[in-house]
Amino acid sequence: MTRHIAFDALCNFRDLGGYSTADGLSTRWGRLYRSDSLGKLSSSADLERFRELGIGTVIDLRYPWEIARRGRIAELDGVAYHNLSIEHRPYDQAEIDPGLDPWRYLADRFAEVAEDGVVEIREVLESIATADRPVVFHCASGKDRTGLIAALVLTLLGVSEDDVAADFALTELATPQLVADWHAANPGRELRWPGFGRAPETVIRLALADLTRAHGSVRAYATGKLGIDEGLIGDLRARLLTPAG
Repeated sequence: MTRHIAFDALCNFRDLGGYSTADGLSTRWGRLYRSDSLGKLSSSADLERFRELGIGTVIDLRYPWEIARRGRIAELDGVAYHNLSIEHRPYDQAEIDPGLDPWRYLADRFAEVAEDGVVEIREVLESIATADRPVVFHCASGKDRTGLIAALVLTLLGVSEDDVAADFALTELATPQLVADWHAANPGRELRWPGFGRAPETVIRLALADLTRAHGSVRAYATGKLGIDEGLIGDLRARLLTPAG
């Protein structure tokens, strides 16, 4: 099976299938996808490729003002669109102080999202658990907000931290394109932070450790802070897991 799915306008569209769980199961291929902004899809070839995946739900994690500025995926028959902005404290990654510890800084922003975006994160997980067709979730680059949701889902399914971190870091393959896209969109502006577009494993490992320290475990965060019941976690497992092999 193919993890990276090619689109002309996207650089970070991936299938979350094929990851093993602690209880001997595996995440299903073709059920849950993560991506950079689907607002970039405009060509007939890209839209046809999207339709071929059979996706029935799009979850856009961006701020409404980002959508107004950059656009959203076109309305497609049979595809439900949800804007669930999980981040509540905007910041400009291009202007991060180069003197800061970059990965600790990003992990701190993830912690803010996990605390501020409780309502929206719960709705994201509910939407994934109850969808009867494949789902894709995305933000702007498919890196941070998207990476946090992917980490939460995979961890709740029982995927190891090593595999969660490796999935997060696959965005590093898209870093050159993300940097090039930033320069194209910001002519004449300086990119101050050399870590722009980066997604090393360290960031998500720190974020998961922060959640565990604050709540006891990622599962306890979900059932406590998010208010998700065990039934919904069971629905996620039923929908997204299959016997390994």
